Amino acid sequence: MAKKKKEKNETQNSKGKSKIKLEDFNGSDFPHGSKSTIDKKTYESELRKLQIELVKLQYWIKEKGLKVVVLFEGRDAAGKGGVIKRITQTLNPRIARVVALGTPTEREKTQWYFRRYAYHLPAAGELVLFDRSWYNRAGVEKVMDFCTEEEYREFLRSCPEFERMLVRSGIVLIKYWFSVSNEEQEKRFEARIEDRTKRWKLSKMDLESRKRWVEYSKAKDVMFAHTDIKQAPWYVVNADNKRRARLNCISHLLSKIPYKDLTPEPIELPERQKNIGYVRPPMEDQTFVPEIY
Repeated sequence: MAKKKKEKNETQNSKGKSKIKLEDFNGSDFPHGSKSTIDKKTYESELRKLQIELVKLQYWIKEKGLKVVVLFEGRDAAGKGGVIKRITQTLNPRIARVVALGTPTEREKTQWYFRRYAYHLPAAGELVLFDRSWYNRAGVEKVMDFCTEEEYREFLRSCPEFERMLVRSGIVLIKYWFSVSNEEQEKRFEARIEDRTKRWKLSKMDLESRKRWVEYSKAKDVMFAHTDIKQAPWYVVNADNKRRARLNCISHLLSKIPYKDLTPEPIELPERQKNIGYVRPPMEDQTFVPEIY
């Protein structure tokens, strides 16, 4: 029994010859609790390991023609964008792409609600990461009265069926909710206010949302009650510690899609073509960027 349990917690690696234990990536070596810190050196080392595995997963998705959708939801400043950035950092943008839609147009508002999201679903061999998704209707649209009560109720009825349909069509659907405390969100908002390179992240809508913290909490609870389905369950990421949240989320994502290492063998660079009379035009004929550094 113990042996079977151990094998279940391992992911194959190196073309099936060796195995990577998922506990190598799940933060088990660090103090428990979202408030405990991970030093930068350790964090970067663990992140590097996970990103190597993500590249292996990318090759597997492409080779096997998988269609993978990952949703990232949560309150403002919960860290969704941060983990998406670390996931895609070492991946091929032609295979792994991010979808972050803005406010729907007047035309889109008259269409089937899921249409603008369905347009971005993956083809075979693609990984699509939604930075917020169709769950806007269950959160911001509900709390801010951007939809009618009937539209909201219809979403709660139809969303589970929509997701079951996606899964039946062969899509791997993984949903994450980044959970951040009231105190931590306030601290991150203040940091954005102080840093002029991050102020763009803080909108009037974010501030209004913060005032309606309890309403958002209630909306999230109702959303979970209706859409935490067997075919596409919600996975909650404790996000008060950014480094922990990133490592835990990426580790979990890797555990949800069985894969093998299809990384190509190292290649040798061919010799450069020999000069057969080519003469470069005078440098004065070209406009160079000023070298001010």
